[in-house]
Amino acid sequence: MDNNLALLLKQYAQKKERAENLAVRRKQDLYKKLPALEKLEEDSSSYALNSILTMLNSAGSAKDKNFSKTLNSNKEKKLKLLKENGYPADYLEPDYECKKCNDTGYITTKTGRELCSCIKQDLYNIAYNSANIYDLQNQNFKAFNLNYYSSESDKTKYGVKLSPRENMEKIYKLALNFVEKFDESDTINLLFCGGTGLGKTFLSSCIANELIHKEKTVLYQTAPIMLDKIIDYKFGKSKENIMSSILSADLLIIDDLGTEAQNQLKNTELFNIINSRILNQNNKITKTIISTNLSLDDLNETYDERIISRIIGNYDCCLFYGDDIRMKKKVGKKKWQEKSLAKF
Repeated sequence: MDNNLALLLKQYAQKKERAENLAVRRKQDLYKKLPALEKLEEDSSSYALNSILTMLNSAGSAKDKNFSKTLNSNKEKKLKLLKENGYPADYLEPDYECKKCNDTGYITTKTGRELCSCIKQDLYNIAYNSANIYDLQNQNFKAFNLNYYSSESDKTKYGVKLSPRENMEKIYKLALNFVEKFDESDTINLLFCGGTGLGKTFLSSCIANELIHKEKTVLYQTAPIMLDKIIDYKFGKSKENIMSSILSADLLIIDDLGTEAQNQLKNTELFNIINSRILNQNNKITKTIISTNLSLDDLNETYDERIISRIIGNYDCCLFYGDDIRMKKKVGKKKWQEKSLAKF
């Protein structure tokens, strides 16, 4: 992680320098078009410098009472000039990718200097997420297609009255609400249950995408890989300690729960993760999404009572059902290919 951080900080410094160099070039080009703007900038700089020198020479006794008023007046004139000529108010400012840290990778808080959420997320992506979440940019709520879910209800087949589409509409709204009210303490975690190919991982990625845009950190792990990494570290088989990241990430997504090899040690570690994040032991609001192909009955048979009780009491259970979307896509693609070939 330290090597990754050093590499990222170097990239951030380069990114910051590029943004500032572009801002300088924009300013120089604009000065040629609007000489009055350059004059205002020069007047403000000269006035500020002279005021500071006067204060220093007089040991601070001759403080300029009009200092702020004059500078604010010049600032308003500059903004007005920009607006009159069709430029946004921040046109002369560097266009940093992260407005929170200005591409430094660090922010200042009440407790001191700490890593910004943007670089934390980049660290997660390098170390963990890149192998797990694919094409995240295209996995968003706009791309989530409810048409893959049948509007025909079948209680005999699915065990409930709602059609797959009606059920998915409810889950979709719950996911949107989860994102919108993420920072509220009474917004509880999500459990996605259901067979393969029903959109559980895709919807998790939609939520992850939205929260990353809200400057939240998201860590994605499959249950087998996550638990193996934790145990390997504990037994000295690996130097990679991911537990601090697991506990501190704003959102933790645990995918494929139930596919890990079962033993008491793994169950203990899983309980510690679920319980610690529920208790918010890092003095911050953290949420978790668990995704599994197991049914609620299967979960109850697979895991001990401590884990099940934490999930039942602190997670909204979302049951996914319907036809395998992956198979629908394959059938649709095959029909399109056959239709295209028929033209020749």
